[in-house]
Amino acid sequence: MTSREILHKMKEKAGLGSSSDSGKGKSKMSKHITHGYHLVKGKSHHAMEDYVYAQFKQVDDNELGLFAIFDGHLSHEIPKYLRSHLFETILHEPGFWTEPENAIRRAYRVTDTDILEKAVDFGKGGSTAVTTILINCQKLVVANVGDSRAVVCKNGVAKQLSVDHEASTEKQIIESRGGFVSNFPGDVPRVDGQLAVARAFGDKSLKEHLSSEPDVVVEMIADDTDCIILASDGLWKVMSNQEAVDAIKNIKDARSAAKLLTEEALNRNSTDDISCVVVKFH
Repeated sequence: MTSREILHKMKEKAGLGSSSDSGKGKSKMSKHITHGYHLVKGKSHHAMEDYVYAQFKQVDDNELGLFAIFDGHLSHEIPKYLRSHLFETILHEPGFWTEPENAIRRAYRVTDTDILEKAVDFGKGGSTAVTTILINCQKLVVANVGDSRAVVCKNGVAKQLSVDHEASTEKQIIESRGGFVSNFPGDVPRVDGQLAVARAFGDKSLKEHLSSEPDVVVEMIADDTDCIILASDGLWKVMSNQEAVDAIKNIKDARSAAKLLTEEALNRNSTDDISCVVVKFH
């Protein structure tokens, strides 16, 4: 194997792909759990702003499945930074193993502060995030800011685990901070007429009116769990949760499932960057 092939293999394992890439992996703790990811650049003229993280990681006697989608807006540096640093920050938070939900909230706040302090380097813009941590194949902890989404399928039924932080749903909070939500004909509601999500990392110019506080939820994995789908809004703009799980219910290979979802989003004329992670429980 050449050094170039080895480098690609390392990138694939950690989900550190290029602007159109895919990869897969599997749990060592349970041979029945596999993951795959696929991402494609949208039709816009800017650089790819979606980043994926997908990897199983051994920590002492524990196994963690770390999966995330970071969807940048007016920035590819911030989601790139999140991919490199957010999980590391979460896992180094005191109390992660005893109170993972609180540790994740603290890590999101610390990370956002770091990004804002580096605004000169990163420039304007920001990023959504949805992160899932599968602890020892049993406990799933999901956190998100923005509209990248996590969905679990149990007995064939889709259940959304994350919260879409849309400007319209958090209008009162935004206005209480001195901001406003625009609602122009033919456009989605936007914070201060600019951003379509009410929570995000970065966005220093809007931060007084935005939040980076994540919604966090815990879901236990049981025998009826079929799969988990994480995706940026490039997928969810054109597919419902149930349509997504129905589309991949007969596909055993997780990477093939993720690729099919991105291709279906393109077939439905999604013009945004599209990134998707699928975790299959066989």
